[in-house]
Amino acid sequence: MTDSYTPPKVWTWNKDDAGPFANINRPIAGATHDLTLPVGQHPFQLYSLATPNGQKVTIMLEELLEAGVSAAEYDAWLIKIGEGDQFGSDFVAINPNSKIPALLDHSVSPPQRVFESGSILLYLAEKFGKFLPTDPAGRTETLNWLFWQMAAAPILGGGFGHFFAYAPEKFEYPINRYTMEAKRQLDVLDRQLAHSEYIAGADYTIADMAIWPWYGGIVLGRAYNAAEFLDAGSYKNLLRWAQQIDARPAVTRGRMVNKMNGPLEEQLRERHDAGDFATKTQDKLEGAA
Repeated sequence: MTDSYTPPKVWTWNKDDAGPFANINRPIAGATHDLTLPVGQHPFQLYSLATPNGQKVTIMLEELLEAGVSAAEYDAWLIKIGEGDQFGSDFVAINPNSKIPALLDHSVSPPQRVFESGSILLYLAEKFGKFLPTDPAGRTETLNWLFWQMAAAPILGGGFGHFFAYAPEKFEYPINRYTMEAKRQLDVLDRQLAHSEYIAGADYTIADMAIWPWYGGIVLGRAYNAAEFLDAGSYKNLLRWAQQIDARPAVTRGRMVNKMNGPLEEQLRERHDAGDFATKTQDKLEGAA
């Protein structure tokens, strides 16, 4: 066992201890530099990265387009959080919390900023009348699960994912602590999906779009290399649901947008047109260079 840590009376920030997260995390808000964000031709301008939180919004936008909502056309611009783009002046003006995704709706005047992934999903669902039930009971159940995800995922990502996959040293206590909670959350979803095709009922909603990138990623073996450790395959109902959503064409496209890792053919780092999926994935761009 390592020596125990005694916190100082007043914590101070040591930039040298930040490691690979030095350009992502800091204890103060606000812009660190001037950075002008590009603006494309479509009503929605998305500034993001294909993390689970970023995928929620690109999946939603692609599902809207798949449903025939042409007014949901969008430009997706890459925000390199490892390089600190989220602390640029224009980005902070959209999201003072300096987290992706951030959206500007240019279909209204002045353009409406929308930040935090759950807020963006709700905004788009209400704007277009899609993927959110209109009856009070169905709407409430969907929002129950949307807000469940907002509260639960930081435990999965910032807790379990960080200490299991990213922390510079492995420590038994935090890994055990967050593994217990991660498995409890997986069990919550598995029990819900035992009697429900989708998270909030019979219909596919923004609750599924919010939860799938995080928890679908776990059970499909795409997150933290942790599926075996968490015995993810034992959550049969959750796995069924994750595979069902994974097969949706809009979900396949949404996962590709603003992606910077994995197979090159799955990376569409910027998206400005539906045709980009066929012509501008990274394998094609690098092959043409």
